[in-house]
Amino acid sequence: MKVLVLGGTGAMGVHLIQLLSSNDVDTVVTSRRDRESVGKTRYVKGDANNIDFLRTILEENWDAIVDFMVYSTPGFKERVNLLLDATSQYVFLSSARVYAESQQPIIETSSRLLDVSEDREFLSTDEYSLTKARQEDILRDSGRKNWTIVRPYITYSESRLQLGVLEKEEWLYRALNGRTIVFSKDINSKETTLTYGLDVSTGINSLIGISKSLGETFHITTKDSHTWNYILNIYLEVLEDHLGYKPKVLFQDLDRFLEFRPAKYQVIYDRFFNRKFDSSKIDHYVNTNSFTRIDEGLKKCLEEFLKNPKFNDINWKSEALKDRQMGENTPLSEIKGILQKMKYLTFRYSFFFK
Repeated sequence: MKVLVLGGTGAMGVHLIQLLSSNDVDTVVTSRRDRESVGKTRYVKGDANNIDFLRTILEENWDAIVDFMVYSTPGFKERVNLLLDATSQYVFLSSARVYAESQQPIIETSSRLLDVSEDREFLSTDEYSLTKARQEDILRDSGRKNWTIVRPYITYSESRLQLGVLEKEEWLYRALNGRTIVFSKDINSKETTLTYGLDVSTGINSLIGISKSLGETFHITTKDSHTWNYILNIYLEVLEDHLGYKPKVLFQDLDRFLEFRPAKYQVIYDRFFNRKFDSSKIDHYVNTNSFTRIDEGLKKCLEEFLKNPKFNDINWKSEALKDRQMGENTPLSEIKGILQKMKYLTFRYSFFFK
């Protein structure tokens, strides 16, 4: 079997590649930087968002394509036939954020926001949950059935640790540098689930090459769910052991929280929903009861990250606004580059940004 993985270097992709390798599958992975090929896993440098690069790699026919790329809706329309023509099974990574609020555990046929929302302003956007739903519809309207839609929910790993809508660069970085974590009190009380990247990849792997999965949709999540407050306390306990003290946390009203984290629709049309999932459909292919428990997985991943912490770029405007609210300061020696220092100083001290 030959499998092409587009953009497979994130929290799910790295694990999927390991699983494919362990099954002796010939795997080609696209990456925007040079990576060393190992065994039957070959890395090809290139941006799969570039349609010319994509056309080149799709000249070869694949038994399966697993697509982790994020496209605009027009961009996906331009590529969909290229992708479907080049493979026997196209695995499209959608998102469980497409689902509307549900009082019952969510199943794959539960209502989607795109279909039931009456918020015209929201529907006029290409917000992530709407983008993914529209792209699902493009697949369904293609007249083809050689696709499988996968809807993960919040996926964590040793390099990705989320808190509500915050990435680790927005909360963990502050904690490790002795500053206050700023979080939404409204999100804090909501119920959620998070799934370890390896478990999501195990679910995806179980669908590859399975004819019964063609033309079908699956969400892949753990069955247990907890409040974000429970998640936060897992993080705080690990950090207290690591730092010798418990980091401070400030809980804010939504308006204040959105001042430094402008993610209105992600908050009100996802993180404000209590999310519980019924995983019985994917259970026909993988035992989700064996998935990593949330408390065990988050603790393990955070402990592993703390051994060698590496952060992506920090948003210094956002950090300045948080520091301003908290009466805290970031040493300029911590900020790389004169332009980033100026940005921080502008938003931290200017009277225009209160």
